[in-house]
Amino acid sequence: MIDLLISDLDKEISAAEASEKEAQEDYEAAMANAKDKRVLDSKTLAKKKTAVSVLDDQLEKRDEGKDARSNELGANKDYVTSLHAECDWLLRYFDIRAEARSSEIDALEKAKAVLNGADFSFLESSTNKTVRHIN
Repeated sequence: MIDLLISDLDKEISAAEASEKEAQEDYEAAMANAKDKRVLDSKTLAKKKTAVSVLDDQLEKRDEGKDARSNELGANKDYVTSLHAECDWLLRYFDIRAEARSSEIDALEKAKAVLNGADFSFLESSTNKTVRHIN
């Protein structure tokens, strides 16, 4: 009976050793896989950090471009507003300015005629309201 117990114990020990050996091999394989995964993850992380850096630089450049375009747009709006105000003023006073210009042209024509020897003494003077005739 002791021999039977010894043989059962030897069987159990050899089964336990085989199980432990198999577990150790599984553990070593898992550790190797984990090491490979860590290396791969490290490379992936480095690539993603590089991509993030590149994208951040591109975003910063686009933001700078956007700021420049926004400033230019603001300047253009200010210029259009000033042009609009100037055009409104011209439209408001166009009739008055056209009448004044016509009056000025007429006065210049008369002054030119006087300088060329024409006599406008028969015209009514605005200050004395009398009419003189050419003798």
